[in-house]
Amino acid sequence: MPYRIIVDLSARRLYLLKGNTVVRSYPVGIGKILSSTPTGEYRIVNRQAHPGGPFGAYWLGLSRPHYGIHGTNRPSSIGKRVSHGCIRMQNDAVLDLASKVDIGTRVTIRA
Repeated sequence: MPYRIIVDLSARRLYLLKGNTVVRSYPVGIGKILSSTPTGEYRIVNRQAHPGGPFGAYWLGLSRPHYGIHGTNRPSSIGKRVSHGCIRMQNDAVLDLASKVDIGTRVTIRA
């Protein structure tokens, strides 16, 4: 049974599910009001360890161009509205997530 991801913007949490069971829950940073994280249904389309810049330890690119789930070099930003629309995670959390999901994993972002 494949994993899937639900990002709950109001709770500022990312849930990793296997079937209908939550197996992990992580706090996240989300987009600022003027650069909100887009809601909708997406897929992971690319992945890269150590992408450089502000993206922390890992990048999981979404099927919506220029958006992704990634680590951060600013751990204090987790739980806040701080990004340009991406979903930020602690580096150890994004590494844990990346070890479990593959290209094609479904990602639901909801308000």
